[in-house]
Amino acid sequence: MPTKVKVCGITRPEDARLALDLGADYVGMIVYHKSPRAVSPERIPELLEVIPEGKRVLVDVATPPAQLEEYRSLGFDHFQIHFDLDIALAEIAAWSEIAGSSGFWAAPRIPASDIRFPQIVMEFADTILLDSYSKSAYGGTGQSGANWQRFLDSSILYQHKRWILAGGLSPDNVLEALRFTQAGTIDVNSGVESEPGIKDRQKLEKLFARVCLYDREQADS
Repeated sequence: MPTKVKVCGITRPEDARLALDLGADYVGMIVYHKSPRAVSPERIPELLEVIPEGKRVLVDVATPPAQLEEYRSLGFDHFQIHFDLDIALAEIAAWSEIAGSSGFWAAPRIPASDIRFPQIVMEFADTILLDSYSKSAYGGTGQSGANWQRFLDSSILYQHKRWILAGGLSPDNVLEALRFTQAGTIDVNSGVESEPGIKDRQKLEKLFARVCLYDREQADS
């Protein structure tokens, strides 16, 4: 199967169109207010208008369930929620109930000292996004490679779930990342930007070209 690509941190319609023209399977919009790529509620409809149904991903941190209900009513298809592992289990269950197990993309923040993936998360989500760990940030850290071994181990151990690799992926390392992790879906953001929230055409084109190269390698192997 061809590698699926999510382009995240979209803040401009023209960047959404570019990502889609190049073959993006998903387009992510960050609403977490502390992110340098945060999109205000007023701008969400403008961006959703250019993203086809089925490809719209909302990205947030520990979203209150009532707020998630509002986001769902706007027309998002998938809900990527980052959270700490000490969050109440009832919160995770509520996200899954609102978004559905297929629409809820769980993105737990897992310290490097934790050896195994927390299985409790898998009871509520069919899709798991694994990003590089940071004590001070939820996702979007731009750190590359730190989570590749954990991703490979977890995705092999829990093959019944869909895994998304994130964390500092760029045209310069995406081939290495795919060859190492065998990820079926990747999430790119800062590695294809000229500045936070502004996508770089050349970087995006190069990244998609290298993903295609990897897919050809797999088809020929």
